[in-house]
Amino acid sequence: MSLSETRIIISGGGTGGHVFPAIAIADSLKKINPHTEILFVGALGRMEMEKVPAAGYDIEPLWISGLQRRITWKNLSFPIKLIHSTVRARKIIRKFKPQAVVGVGGYASGPTVKAAASMNIPTIIQEQNSYPGITNKMLAKKAEKICVAYPGMEKYFPRKKLVETGNPVRASIINATAKKAEALDFFNLQSNRITLLVMGGSLGARTINESIHSGLRRLADAGIQLIWQTGTTYAPLAEAAVRPFEQAGIHTYAFITQMDLAYAAADLVISRAGAIAISELCATARPSILVPSPNVAEDHQTKNAMALVKVKAARLVKDKEAGEKLVTEVLRLAPDAETRLELSENIAQMAHPDAAHHIARVILDCIEQKKSSL
Repeated sequence: MSLSETRIIISGGGTGGHVFPAIAIADSLKKINPHTEILFVGALGRMEMEKVPAAGYDIEPLWISGLQRRITWKNLSFPIKLIHSTVRARKIIRKFKPQAVVGVGGYASGPTVKAAASMNIPTIIQEQNSYPGITNKMLAKKAEKICVAYPGMEKYFPRKKLVETGNPVRASIINATAKKAEALDFFNLQSNRITLLVMGGSLGARTINESIHSGLRRLADAGIQLIWQTGTTYAPLAEAAVRPFEQAGIHTYAFITQMDLAYAAADLVISRAGAIAISELCATARPSILVPSPNVAEDHQTKNAMALVKVKAARLVKDKEAGEKLVTEVLRLAPDAETRLELSENIAQMAHPDAAHHIARVILDCIEQKKSSL
């Protein structure tokens, strides 16, 4: 097999936190060798089915969803979906004939990576969080390499398989810091005032939204400008709430597509503590207040956040305390340029701007090792 015949499957998705890193890895593989053939395998009806083709890659769907943690009738179909998806994943693999299969997390990665391992195809896992999920713990037993974002992951995975790569971040985000003037103009903001960016992921975060909503007057009175991403559900409430404050630089958006400009404009960020959100904050060196979601497996967002808090690279406000403390913490940090600078310098030390390229190299090395063993 020549290098030009390299074929790789990347599987996973469900959220932007899985989809965008997967695309970044694919882009890096193509940058190393433009002849690489890449096929994505995702979950039917999830966002990867739209975002991956938009990025220029083919994708095959699996009929798969997650197992609900509460008792619900939806769990009755899970075993059927799992069997169906595993059979289909094997068919996809046999037809595409990949030299490696990469799992990036999300519903589709389990059946696809497990099927590949059973067919003696090298598998690589990309674990984004500081606390791995059950699926990746199971898949790790057969994986060739496990690319992780945090140190200390030998508590969960075999040490000899670990490669600390960081999480892939979109190239536009990595280069965001040079766009400050353009960003302020884009969001109609002033350069002589502090700008707060609030985001809770594409679906929004109700606790964060309610806390900002109730604190709009305090933010405006303090002269703080606001870029507030609410998610689609909360958008109508937010749009009505900010009307009296628009002249004060208070702006709301259901969804921000130009996240590079949002980071560039921000002097301070409020965010959930998903792995990719944190990686983007590291890449852009933005001082941040993290509000971990309580509605995630094994409370992994709190663990992600604490990895930063322990080295004074971010502040943390618990979700249940956000209504009382979040805006107060903003008003404390915003005028404190010295502390914001310290947070910025410390979080920058945790950035991995070459993570996607590093992971791509790990994948290609696994393929070469497999070839040499034949």
